[in-house]
Amino acid sequence: MISVSSAEINAWVTAFFFPLARILALLVASPPFDNLALTVQVRLMLGLAIAIAIAPVLPSMPRIDPASATGLLLLAREMFIGFAMGFVMRLVFAAVDMAGNLISLQMGLGFASSYDPQSAGQTAVVSEFLGLLALLTFLAINGHLMVIATLVQSFTVLPVSTPSLSAEIGSNLATSGAILFSSGLLLALPVVVALLITNLALAILSRAAPQLNLMAIGFPLTIALGFTALMLALSYASAPLQHMFERGLAAMLAAAPVH
Repeated sequence: MISVSSAEINAWVTAFFFPLARILALLVASPPFDNLALTVQVRLMLGLAIAIAIAPVLPSMPRIDPASATGLLLLAREMFIGFAMGFVMRLVFAAVDMAGNLISLQMGLGFASSYDPQSAGQTAVVSEFLGLLALLTFLAINGHLMVIATLVQSFTVLPVSTPSLSAEIGSNLATSGAILFSSGLLLALPVVVALLITNLALAILSRAAPQLNLMAIGFPLTIALGFTALMLALSYASAPLQHMFERGLAAMLAAAPVH
């Protein structure tokens, strides 16, 4: 007769339970897995598949009863780590959206918006375009596989252990977010500078020739030059986007601030 002790059952449960909590939390928060097109059932099956695949190579799990107070605290810790890692990758795409909003505002297309199924709200058309471009670039370089690989590496950098977190993790995440948003600003800078020069030229023209109707001339001119600058800037956008993705993947580990 085969007998199994409660300690052995707890060991089997914790081998999958705590890693699964971190995996599912990341799948909820991190692009492209946070897309609303992926149902809860699909994310759950994907999380279970990842947990079963990586469980044999993970460091040894602590012998903690999952139903105890310590086990629940450890579960909350793993969920927080997964959400934090996914949130960092979400910041990368939020920085791209910010760049699109800045360009739309400078072009005079801030009022032109469309429904974004990702955020379930209205988004500027240029921001929506840049967001889709960034997502396609991310998938083209196998960024979704890099996210999973970084998740597996996180179990070595931030192992499942006692339910405590270093105070440096929060500051590192804040520092990483600031750097990523500054990268998004630099992404929009060429188009914004071109439109700023255009607006200055129109202002000088209005002083030199007050009889000109700037509403009839400046508005279409700004839009046309904005799209032209955006078209030229897109030829060089792949390298900055990949650099932002690399920074986001490095920041996911939250072990050190991104440089």
